[in-house]
Amino acid sequence: MNKLAALRIGIGFLIALFSVDAYGDSRGDYWPTWRGPDATGVAANGNPALTWSETENIKWKVKLPGQGTSSPIVWADRIFFQTAIKTDKKVTSAAQAGSEGRDPDGSGNARRPFHGGRTPTNVYKFDLVCLDRKSGKILWQKTAREELPHEGHHPNHDGFACYSPVTDGKHVWASFGSRGVHCYDVDGNHKWSRDMGKMRKKMMFGEGSSPALAADAVIVVMDHEGDSFIYALNKKTGETVWKKARDEATTWATPIVVAVNGKMQVVISATKRIRSYDLETGNLIWQCGGQTGNVIPSPVSGFGKVFCTSGFRGNALQAIELGRTGDLTGSDAVNWQVDEATPYVPSPLLYGDKIYVCSGNRAIISCYQAKTGKANFVKQQLEGMREIFASPVGAANRVYFVGRDGVSQVIKRAKEFQVLATNTLDDRFDASPAIVGDELFLKGKTYLYCIAEPREKR
Repeated sequence: MNKLAALRIGIGFLIALFSVDAYGDSRGDYWPTWRGPDATGVAANGNPALTWSETENIKWKVKLPGQGTSSPIVWADRIFFQTAIKTDKKVTSAAQAGSEGRDPDGSGNARRPFHGGRTPTNVYKFDLVCLDRKSGKILWQKTAREELPHEGHHPNHDGFACYSPVTDGKHVWASFGSRGVHCYDVDGNHKWSRDMGKMRKKMMFGEGSSPALAADAVIVVMDHEGDSFIYALNKKTGETVWKKARDEATTWATPIVVAVNGKMQVVISATKRIRSYDLETGNLIWQCGGQTGNVIPSPVSGFGKVFCTSGFRGNALQAIELGRTGDLTGSDAVNWQVDEATPYVPSPLLYGDKIYVCSGNRAIISCYQAKTGKANFVKQQLEGMREIFASPVGAANRVYFVGRDGVSQVIKRAKEFQVLATNTLDDRFDASPAIVGDELFLKGKTYLYCIAEPREKR
C-alpha cells in the first residue's frame, strides 16, 4: 500500500470519528492539542472551578523544569508539555561563529536580535515532559535534542519552547521547529525524529507554530524569512507524505483540520494569504487575503466557516465560508469581517454560537455572533488585568481569560458582558490553559497549577 492510499484510509476513518465524537465517550478525559478536542478552545463537558488563589482550590502545584510557553496537553492520567533547559555548556567563539545563525543560509547577511534580545551562547536541552495528572509528579522527561540555538528570541517571552505537543493517546508528537520533530509513545519510548532544517524568524522573534494531527499525518508549518513550506509527515515514521512550498514569510499560527463535504482540509492563517490544503494530496483548495502582518492567532472553525484573526499594525477578523475553491479575496465567501480590536497573540475562542477575541495583547475583549458577525459587546475592559498572551478557553457556560501577571477573569457566556470572578496567582502566564473534566491546568513561568474544587465541595 502506498503512502497516499494509506492516508486516504486514515482520512476516511477520521471523518467517521468526526461525525460522532473524535475522542469517544470519555471526552472529558482529553485535551489532546493546545486548543482542546475541537481546536476551538472549548471543553464541552468540562466544569472547572470558578474561583481560585494560592490558598483556594489548588489541587497541586509543581515547579517546572526549564523555560518555555508550551501549553499543556492532557490524555487520561497524563500531562505533556515541552521545555528548553539552559545548560552550563558554552560554545567556543570559533564554533559559535559557524553555528549560531548569524549567517545560517550563507548569504553573508549578519543578523542581530530584536530590541534587548541576546544571541544565545549556552547549549540548551529541548525536552518533552510527562507528568502524572493526579499528583503533578514527573513520570518521564526525554531530551529530544541538545544544541546551541542558532538565533535568539524576543525578550518579552521564554522563546525556545513555545510549541505545544499533540497526542492521540498512544503517541506524542513534539515539534521544536529548528530542533526537529520528534515522536514518543506515552511511556516515553522514542519512536522517530525528523530534522526539518533551520528557520530564520523575522527579527529573531522566536518560533512557535505547533503541529496538528490529522488521520495518519502530522502537519508541520515552517514559515520564516527563507524558503517556507508546509509538510504532512507520516505519524508512524516521520517520512514526508507531501510537502508544499509557501509564499509566506514568518508566521506563528498553528494549522487546523476541518471536514468539508466528506474531505479533510488543512487551514493555516498567514500574512499574505489564509490557505486551505487538501489533506490527501497537499494541493491548494482555496486562499484568501485580508490578514495583517505577523500572524500569530490560529483559526477556529464552526457553522461551515473558518474564523481567522490577527492584530499587528491593523485589525482583521474574517469569517470565511468553507466549501469554496480558488482565490476568495474580496468575494462573498467572506461572510463577515471586523476591522477593529482584534488580537495580536491570543487566538480566538469559538464557544457555541459566539466568538470571543482580545484587542491586541490587552485585556480588552469583544464578542460576536459567529453566524452573522453581529456584535454582542465590543471592547470591554477586564478590570485589574493588563496584558494577555494566553488564548481564552471555555467550559460550563463560562469563558476564562488568563493574564500575564497572574490575574485571571471568568465571564459568563452570554450576549451581555458579565464578570463572574477575578482570581490571582503568584506567577506569570503566557501558555494557554487546558480544561479536563473538573480540572483547570494553568502553566506559568515557574509553576504548573492543577486547579480543582475539593470533592466535598462539588
